[in-house]
Amino acid sequence: MYALFEETGKFLTGRILSEAESSAQIELDSGKRVKAKTAHILLRFEKPAPAELLAQAQAVAASIELDLAWEFAPEDEFGFADLARDYFSDQATLAQQAGALFALYEAPHYFRRAGKGRFKKAPAEILQQALAAIEKKKAQQQQIADWAAQLGRGECPPPIREQLYKILFRPDKNAPEYKAVVEASRATHTAPLALLQQAGAIDSSYQFHWKRFLFDHFPKGTGFPALTAPPPPDDLPLAPVQAYSIDDSQTTEIDDALSVQGLGTGTVVLGIHIAAPGLAIQPGSELDKLGRARLSTVYMPGYKITMLPDAVVQIYTLDAGRANPAVSLYATIDEATLEITATETRLERVPVAVNLRHDQIDHIVTEAWLQDASIQVENTPQPLLELREQLSFLHRLAIKLKAGRELVRGKPETFNRPDYTFRLVGNEGAEPDGSETVHIGTRQRGAPLDLIVAEAAIVANSTWGNLLAELGVPGIYRSQASLAPGVKVRMGTKALPHAGIGVKSYAWATSPLRRYVDLVNQWQIIACARHGRTAALAAPFKPKDADLFGIISSFDTAYSAYNGYQAGMERFWTLKYLEQNGITELDATVFKEGPGGSFLVRADTLPLVLPVLGAQNLPRGARIRVRLGAVDEITLDVHGTLIARLDDPLDPGDDGAVDEDDEESVASGPIAIAVDVNEADAPASDNPAP
Repeated sequence: MYALFEETGKFLTGRILSEAESSAQIELDSGKRVKAKTAHILLRFEKPAPAELLAQAQAVAASIELDLAWEFAPEDEFGFADLARDYFSDQATLAQQAGALFALYEAPHYFRRAGKGRFKKAPAEILQQALAAIEKKKAQQQQIADWAAQLGRGECPPPIREQLYKILFRPDKNAPEYKAVVEASRATHTAPLALLQQAGAIDSSYQFHWKRFLFDHFPKGTGFPALTAPPPPDDLPLAPVQAYSIDDSQTTEIDDALSVQGLGTGTVVLGIHIAAPGLAIQPGSELDKLGRARLSTVYMPGYKITMLPDAVVQIYTLDAGRANPAVSLYATIDEATLEITATETRLERVPVAVNLRHDQIDHIVTEAWLQDASIQVENTPQPLLELREQLSFLHRLAIKLKAGRELVRGKPETFNRPDYTFRLVGNEGAEPDGSETVHIGTRQRGAPLDLIVAEAAIVANSTWGNLLAELGVPGIYRSQASLAPGVKVRMGTKALPHAGIGVKSYAWATSPLRRYVDLVNQWQIIACARHGRTAALAAPFKPKDADLFGIISSFDTAYSAYNGYQAGMERFWTLKYLEQNGITELDATVFKEGPGGSFLVRADTLPLVLPVLGAQNLPRGARIRVRLGAVDEITLDVHGTLIARLDDPLDPGDDGAVDEDDEESVASGPIAIAVDVNEADAPASDNPAP
């Protein structure tokens, strides 16, 4: 005796070896013996052989017209043998009964299962919906196959082109466009990105990088909701100073300005004035939520995405010709020794006389010009002439402060390479599209104005960091345990030393218009200025406030991503510069072993790092001539080949300069340049030098 039975959703046949009241031992054709419940046995038969019955039944099942079977089926629950007798004849054969079972089981949209071998036909309206869905799925599958075939031929269907960035960066894996790309990728054994490139789907390499960044960090766009900024307090005292800021011409978020009083009296008061949005924007307000969502201004060549709306920035920025709300740090300095003897924090309105611009005056304000009053430079602006004595004093002070920090650090800061600046011609401040002409300039790190601004920022950030700690008011600090390789700067709520800068503690507080942690710290500093020893009770953030830890975590992630994008875009425009100027060879300096045994070199006159074939046996600092290979603007990749060595291998004196920060200046992934900024108010590291 043979049996056809159901086991875990499958139909099996075999010979019955033994049978009890509720189960049977059945031997399959494979020789395997299984125990089947009696209720699961659907047919018993003597012949034909099990394998033959299955073959006959499958053929019968394929011949059954489901629409007709549905018409024949009774309205009430029925068994498969009942349907076989209605569909075929009263004397339906064993094969026809088994065929009906298989057909019913495989058509759940026509017949619902009601038990072992039992069914009930689906209502007419449900059936029609199911059939329509099946047809739609078939059509979609055909569409996917057609699109995949087009991609395989190097053609990009318009629907896929329209969904390109979504497919690449935020795919809906159930979408037919995505499935077509996956199917074509598998069929052609080509990575999806390369496949779409070959199909001509990526019209603009610049838009590829831009859209990717937006999908990751600004999925709802970069626009701002309509918000009204609260006006600054009108009861702030007017500071008895004439301050001035030092930034690049592109800078719109002017966070800091300086003033000097008492020159020639023996006691000089340096004022470091920081824009004070924290005096008007309150924690928990809609503007605060906006700043906390963005966390920082995003910089890139020719464009930026500000942390706060421009209309808000214009209220608090330190524009010339008006008295601006500020949190001011006044440092009393012995004019002879240049020692800081006292500091005081005030909340006030600060008159700003002039906004100086690096790119317009750097060539004038040299060390020689500052040290020798007899040196005259043609076309020197009158405001600069009036500030010459103050700038000369500030430069001497900055040199003294830097030397003191280097003593704490244990070694001097070395910056042999310049900062590179990017200017795009053709976009006039609008969002770039990649077609602009790029000009790459340089500004030497440690130049007089840079040094003045950097040291003033360090004084403010370290002094306010110490003040918060002394008054028991929590803040957000930057710290570095040592200068040992691999010891990185960390953010936290404890006032710990910063070995890289050489200060007791360091809290970012000088850029509240463009960095959210600075705004948070400004709120805390304002509480200190207003309440002194009781500031911890009045400050918005209390000790061990979980909100502070959340801000640190979010800021670290966002700031790293923003800097990474800035680095990528600077590399993109550097590669564009090579193309636009027809540069196929350049001089470079070997400085680091790269991935896969390659050696990385740094271009001598461009912000470009690349692997070079043939440089493997050259020492760090060796100067070489490199022939450039093909540029890939999507991966931002370019390789080089060694042409010749330019220095004397036996004379280390002609080696190229390698900064101590070179190890940290190469991004992971595709080779990328260091995050060299293009605005004076956008420092890429803890050293505030622009």
